[in-house]
Order: sequence, then C-alpha cells, then structure tokens
Amino acid sequence: MELLLRDFEPRATLVTKDTTPERARFPVIDVNNQLGKFNYLTFRLDPNQEWNVKDIPAALAIMDEMNVRCVVNLSGGWGDMLQQNLERYKYPYPDRFCIFTNIDWEKVDEPNFGEKWAKELEKSVKAGAQGLKVYKTLGLRFRDARGQLLTPSDARFDPIWETAGELKIPVLIHCSDPVSFFEPLDAYNERYEELVGRPDWLFYGKDFPGFMDLIERFLKLVENHPGTNFIGAHIMSYAENLSFVSQALKRYPNLYVDMTERIAELGRQPYSARKFLIEHADRVLFGSDYPPNKNIYRTNFRFLETDDEYFEYGRNQGRWRIYGVFLPDEALSKIYFKNASRLIPGVNLQEQST
Repeated sequence: MELLLRDFEPRATLVTKDTTPERARFPVIDVNNQLGKFNYLTFRLDPNQEWNVKDIPAALAIMDEMNVRCVVNLSGGWGDMLQQNLERYKYPYPDRFCIFTNIDWEKVDEPNFGEKWAKELEKSVKAGAQGLKVYKTLGLRFRDARGQLLTPSDARFDPIWETAGELKIPVLIHCSDPVSFFEPLDAYNERYEELVGRPDWLFYGKDFPGFMDLIERFLKLVENHPGTNFIGAHIMSYAENLSFVSQALKRYPNLYVDMTERIAELGRQPYSARKFLIEHADRVLFGSDYPPNKNIYRTNFRFLETDDEYFEYGRNQGRWRIYGVFLPDEALSKIYFKNASRLIPGVNLQEQST
C-alpha cells in the first residue's frame, strides 16, 4: 500500500497518564506576547490592523483562571501607537499588562539613526514602556540603502543598546529561528511538513545569513554591552543545543532567555531540559507568544509541572511528542514570575502557590 506523507497520521498506542494542571502552581508573568497591532505573517507592526486582543475582559478572565497575573505586550510600538497601547492596556489595568516599545529599523539610513532612536527610547520609557522588543526581521529581512543586511550588532545601533542599559530596561531579542529553518528542504529536514506549509519560514540560501552567524552576532552584542540586560527569546533560538546555551549563560551575566514556543524542542529531551532549567532557573523566563489561551497555557504548565510522558503539544513542528520535566517549586517559581519581576521595572508579584 502506498501512503503519502501528508496523509500519514499515526496514533500512539501507549497508555499514559494525563495530569495537566488546571492552572499554574505559582503566579505567572507571561513575558512574550503580542497584544498590539502586530502582523504574525510579516512580523511587522501594522497601524491598520485590528488589535490582537479584541475583548480585554475576556482575556483577563482567562488570565485569572490560569493564574497569569501579568502579560507583557511586546508590540507596543512607538509614538502614537505606543500611546494607544498604553491607553488600551496599561493605564486601565496597570498590574495586569506591561508594554514594551519597538524601533523603526527601516529608517536606518537617516542621519544619526542610533542617537535619534536612543532619544525616542527615552521618550517611550518616560511615557510608560518597560522594555524594548526586537523582532527577527532585524537580522533576516531589513537592509539599508546599500543592500547591507541589518543585524543587532551593527555599530550604528550601539546608542540604543547603551541607553536601554542606562534606563535599566531589558532588551528582548528574537535573534534567529529553529535550526531546521536554515537547512535544505529535503528528506533530511525534520520539520519538512511544517516548512512546506510555511515556505516563508525557510531561510536556507536566498541570501540569508547562516544560523550560527546570527547566534554569534547576538552573543557579540551581549558581550559588547555588559551594562544592558538581554533576553534571548525562544531559548536564544537554540533550544536544539542546550549545552551551547548553558555555556553562553555562564559566560554572560547580562544574558537571560525565555522559553516561549520551545517546549517542542525542550520536551523531547526531558533529561537535558530538566537539568538546564534547574541549573539556570535564575535566568529563564516564561512566555507563551499568543494572546491568552487556555490550551496553550495548560500545555506549558503540563510540561513544566508534571512528569507526564509522550503527550501532544499542540503544534505541527515535527513528528514527535514531548515529556514533562516536573520542576521543583524553587525553579518553577523563578521561571514563572520571580525572574521577570526582578528584570522588568515596575513588575512585582508576591509569592503564593496554588
């Protein structure tokens, strides 16, 4: 019998337990979310787009049910858009939402770009922004007038990073993407099916930089600005190699990572992931990447809190299932809220378990 790969949907015959938590064991700060006018297809802010959260009371109800005390909106924008985000989320709900600002990298060819946007960053923080978010388009998409691909380590941007350090706000950077996205789309690519469905996520060839080039440029940025705290989104975009990330965390005290949308990689290496998360519990933050969603939150809680085996994680990222890492309370509370509370100004939660 001939069977096409797209029609192959095997069903596991293992009988395993399901102890999915109804809500998080400790209060949660979700540090990686897009609540503003952010386009997930282009990874750009779009003032003409509708808000990613249309019903704020409904979102708050989900947060309350899940024990999520605060959500960080990374797509706050700047200027008028930032003000709109602040008025929509921060001002009416000061303890429930946190707003990060952004930079208009496409204006890089303007004179004194770095200095101008460093001042704009100061204005944004004065208005109420509590951090700076940098999307992967810086490093993968944006180019200057000479056609040069822009990367975070570009010297023209140094004033921005230095100002962030002076303002004592964290810089959360999505510096790359999964390793498979930079490999040929062939029979050996473990995320073939996913990439066939999203060919715009394939960065192999086509004048894109190599995977390790992006990682090394990011670490060079962290090294060059020791007074600024950087958060490498998605386990620094290298959850496939926890030993490498571990060494980076040991080398750079101003480096942190969030675990957003990487339970697929972490959960298929539960022994290594558990060791990594416990060893670096002071440097890992929780994130979901999507507006408040019960299923996404509970799947993340199941991964972190339980020893459940071989379960679905709700994504078509590869033909594998994941395992829980049953973290001890000390590590769990740090990842859920203590680290973010310490790192992001104006965010402070009291400890309590459920």
